[in-house]
Amino acid sequence: MLKEFQEFISKGNVMDLAVGVIIGAAFGKIVDSLVNDIIMPFIGALGGVDFSNYFIGLSHNVTATNLADARKQGAVFAYGNFITVALNFLILAFIIFLMVKAVNNLRKRLEREKPA
Repeated sequence: MLKEFQEFISKGNVMDLAVGVIIGAAFGKIVDSLVNDIIMPFIGALGGVDFSNYFIGLSHNVTATNLADARKQGAVFAYGNFITVALNFLILAFIIFLMVKAVNNLRKRLEREKPA
């Protein structure tokens, strides 16, 4: 099984890409939950801040104090939501970097172990 997995990693084709996209989409949801349900509330608790409700109303009609109601009243610049999404992206990019680095190291090791 390990040998099959090593062959799977070392060869690229359309099926591998499709599997990667599906796993990536599912993994993205895990990272979303990590950011929204664990990291941001923890940061909010430490600083007494909830980034998800940070916004600037772009019209005089916006008088709401939370983002959901403000969006119903008019256009808003939801920079708190942007902070959350940017953090989500950075975490996902870092994890993907670590995964690619691990795969590259495995490939190098397999190349060194190949008989000449």
